[in-house]
Amino acid sequence: MVVELIAAVLSAGALYFVAGARVVQQFERGVVFRLGKVRGGVRTPGFTMIVPVVDRMRKVNLQIVTMPVPAQEGITRDNVTVKVDAVVYFKVVNATDAIINVEDYRFAVSQMAQTSLRSIIGKSDLDDLLSNREKLNQGLELMIDSPAIGWGVQIDRVEIKDVSLPETMKRSMARQAESERERRARIINADAEFQASKKLADAAAVMSDTPAALQLRLLQTVVAVAAEKNSTLVLPFPVELLRFLERAQQGPYPAVEQQPAPRAAAASPRGPAPRAAADLPESGVPLAEPAEELPADLRETLAADPRLEAVRPQRPPDVS
Repeated sequence: MVVELIAAVLSAGALYFVAGARVVQQFERGVVFRLGKVRGGVRTPGFTMIVPVVDRMRKVNLQIVTMPVPAQEGITRDNVTVKVDAVVYFKVVNATDAIINVEDYRFAVSQMAQTSLRSIIGKSDLDDLLSNREKLNQGLELMIDSPAIGWGVQIDRVEIKDVSLPETMKRSMARQAESERERRARIINADAEFQASKKLADAAAVMSDTPAALQLRLLQTVVAVAAEKNSTLVLPFPVELLRFLERAQQGPYPAVEQQPAPRAAAASPRGPAPRAAADLPESGVPLAEPAEELPADLRETLAADPRLEAVRPQRPPDVS
């Protein structure tokens, strides 16, 4: 009888121990409720005991939670429709508040992140969403962290993942970027031309002071062209030689055109009589009156010049 009683007590003790034994992991904290009221402090990691049936313990994970925020569509301050998604990193710092003050702290943080993201979209410009994300991340983190403190949750960081733009806006931005690059290219090209013109002006000033430098430059150009495997032959031809040949073709004396003397016409009180058609040259233009007699030495020089043979008038034959 006594043995059976001892066995029954031991069995009851074993059942009580098994029913009340709890193990809290290193990344967890336990909150014990006795008859619906929080009892004592938070149970630390390790082995712990509770009163079966009377106590109930809830474990809270203290690890950092990575929660993606669904893409939120909104209109920016400069009236551009975009879709923005983000990711939130948070963790529980107070297990008791995370259980008592909010029903589901994960769902609460998710909804707060979505509303805060839409609010950030409406307060920001498109350029800020694309280039100034660090400032927006800080503002979004502050907006989510303010109510989350009362839930025993700490927001570690918030990052904007992607900004989706309409296709028309993408094409417009592509054209804008292409125009900007073309503008920069033209500015760089113009600057290069300006610097090159300065150097060429300096080189021209130096070559004008030293004419031999121009000849050396011509020879250098010929050598550079001859280095290529082609059949092009370049001969430098000075401009001064062309001018010399042009002056040589003109001759030292200008050509003197002599016209035959016109026939004498009878005087008339009304003025000189008009010339007959027979007295006009072949061109039909009246000849000028003969100039005064030239000096003897100039007549001899002109007579000896063979180039004037073609323009020297022929004496008409005597018909008397």
